[in-house]
Amino acid sequence: MNAPEKITATTATPADALRFLAADAVEKAKSGHPGAPMGMADIADVLWRGHLRHNPADPKWLNRDRFVLSNGHGSMLLYSLLHLTGYDLRMEELAQFRQMHSRTPGHPEVEVTPGVETTTGPLGQGLSNAVGMALAEKMLAASFNRPGHVVIDHHTYVFVGDGCMMEGISHEVSSLAGTLGLSKLICFYDDNGISIDGNVAGWFADDTPKRFAAYGWNVIAAVDGHDVDALDLAIRQAKSQNSQPTLICCKTVIGKGAPTKAGGHDVHGAPLGAIEIAAMRAQKGWTAGPFEVPSDIAKAWDARTTGAARQAEWNELFSAYQAEHPALAGELLRRMGGTLPANLTEVFSQLVHADGDLQKKVATRKASQIVLEHISATLPEFFGGSADLTGSNLTNVKASVWVNHHGSGNYLSYGVREFGMAAMMNGMALYGGFIPFGGTFMTFSDYSRNAIRMAALMKQRVIHVLTHDSIGLGEDGPTHQPIEHAASLRLIPNNRLWRPCDGVETAIAWQAAISRTDGPTCLILSRQALTPFSRSTTQISDAAKGGYVLSETLSGLSTPQVVLIATGSEVEIAAAAAVQLSNAGIAVRVVSMPCVEAFYAQDAMYRKHVLPDGIPRVSIEAGVTWFWRAIVGESGSAMGIDTFGESAPAEQLYAHFKLTPEHMVERALAVIKES
Repeated sequence: MNAPEKITATTATPADALRFLAADAVEKAKSGHPGAPMGMADIADVLWRGHLRHNPADPKWLNRDRFVLSNGHGSMLLYSLLHLTGYDLRMEELAQFRQMHSRTPGHPEVEVTPGVETTTGPLGQGLSNAVGMALAEKMLAASFNRPGHVVIDHHTYVFVGDGCMMEGISHEVSSLAGTLGLSKLICFYDDNGISIDGNVAGWFADDTPKRFAAYGWNVIAAVDGHDVDALDLAIRQAKSQNSQPTLICCKTVIGKGAPTKAGGHDVHGAPLGAIEIAAMRAQKGWTAGPFEVPSDIAKAWDARTTGAARQAEWNELFSAYQAEHPALAGELLRRMGGTLPANLTEVFSQLVHADGDLQKKVATRKASQIVLEHISATLPEFFGGSADLTGSNLTNVKASVWVNHHGSGNYLSYGVREFGMAAMMNGMALYGGFIPFGGTFMTFSDYSRNAIRMAALMKQRVIHVLTHDSIGLGEDGPTHQPIEHAASLRLIPNNRLWRPCDGVETAIAWQAAISRTDGPTCLILSRQALTPFSRSTTQISDAAKGGYVLSETLSGLSTPQVVLIATGSEVEIAAAAAVQLSNAGIAVRVVSMPCVEAFYAQDAMYRKHVLPDGIPRVSIEAGVTWFWRAIVGESGSAMGIDTFGESAPAEQLYAHFKLTPEHMVERALAVIKES
């Protein structure tokens, strides 16, 4: 949809194409953020036309540079870059900016727009994803590159604004990136001094260059963000060193090019207006109409030929690598394709059916470690970690090689950085070749929550190991005892939460998490040891469906009189209550429901088989009760905790909060009587 040959831009530069497309799209949509794209246009011009290694014809090329727009409200900058360089993003899509079902949503979304590497918008998380991507590149290169065969070798570039720098997560990940020496991470700080509330001087007076120097970054300060030669030199300097990530501090004018509004607050998040855009066209001699680009400028942007040549050159390198290292090459392609090892299913089958450690009374956090010990050798793409709680989360195994100590490996202590850990894991998952998992206490999932939500939105396979899952952790008290957290995490669309009751269910939960390719999983694990249950082959199979009949005593009746539903550590309470009810002649069924989301994804016939209509239900979970009320129904009863916890030994806490077999028997008899 480029303009005819006769249309020229007499005083315009290639960067001005980005400015006019952003201004036109926001104007047509009557919403959006033109200021950042216009201010960062020159930086993007120098990077994309002079340095970025990519192929518009193959957005998934393995060795491409990654580009992340962390300040995702400037999305029209990215959409314009993708269109102009030759990605499958037509001008008609730019004209549909922010419209229903277009490929140009208000903030960039991965898998919606070709060439978008991650979904950004919540400020600081794009930077965090980029740190994860840079870590993934470094780890993958260490695993697969061989002398004379450097097949993984590229940079990760990220644009950030003042808002990203203010968010606490930027401190977490930037500190860690410097510590890890992620030298192929290059960050451009768009220092324009403006945020939504106006000039940032009143609320953001940090000395950002010194801050990043203190993190261990290579800082290139005071770069004119509109001087193409200075920008080019800064990028070359950044690429020339191999020990530190680089921050290029670019002083820019927000809304650069707008005759009267540039540099002001009003240009940040509102259309420029037809009069301002007309004046900008006149000033630049830009005679092309809205959503038109002069042919000479369009030609200057087209990266298809160069991109194809670069990938062809790499293909030759990879062919030579395949010839000399066929097993390594095959493994690299398998991992980047997301295919699991063929024998993994058999490893899990042996785990759940063998009479081994998983059949003993252990905490499910310990059962999780047992599972990891058995499967890690089979799953080299596993990348584990913890937010400074390795010895409590039990996320490490004998095969764990700590990146912190060795420079490369398969395990990372993230430090006390829960949010940063979660967002970095998203970046690793997006990069490909890794299945990241990271641990913290369940109550601290509040810190991680928005990154978990982003993983669910992006449909990324990320696994959160959340231990110390209830009042069962005991004396640490209400600050550390999760109450609302399970219900809260279940509310995130496309997130799955597994709360296993023993070792076998823990293995089943891990298999479900690893096998899942369309979203994250939270594994909710106990501190205290839990009683193991024996199961038939059918029950083991049904457990993977998220909810199943664990035990049933009909006492001569054809159907149970009450169904007891439980998760995690409370399953043994339900089982003990069932024994008491059965001894009293009550027909009772115990349903273990380790994953509510998986259970309700089953067909109606299976759900009714497990939870028959018309039979009263009692649920028990050491957390808020309101979540379970819809499951037990008006005639049922939900047992749980609707206050914060207390500091005391676990046994006393369960008695205090009336989460005991005796109290469950009372509730069961009451609902039977009322039904």
